Amino acid sequence: MATGWNTKYGPRRVRNDPPDLTEAVIAAQGLTDDPEGQAEIAAQLMDVPIETARAAVAKLVADARKPRTLTIRAPSRGGQTKAVVVETRRSFGKPVRRIYDV
Repeated sequence: MATGWNTKYGPRRVRNDPPDLTEAVIAAQGLTDDPEGQAEIAAQLMDVPIETARAAVAKLVADARKPRTLTIRAPSRGGQTKAVVVETRRSFGKPVRRIYDV
């Protein structure tokens, strides 16, 4: 595959980013729910030791359990700003969003 070509607007290049272990773990999560199986699939996809893949799976599982919060300031009718907190957490594999007015 060519890495670049010329257009009437100038030369264009194709950026090639190889996949990393995190993307392999995410792909493995789509195939199985078993963390050990996810580690095996990710290790085979990326050709890394199984211990490295287990650590990556454990890290992604721990990160998915932590709730994420985001505070947004939105203008309201009176010209004042109103703070809204959006909290996202996973419940049985599905993201659940809760919105709180502050």
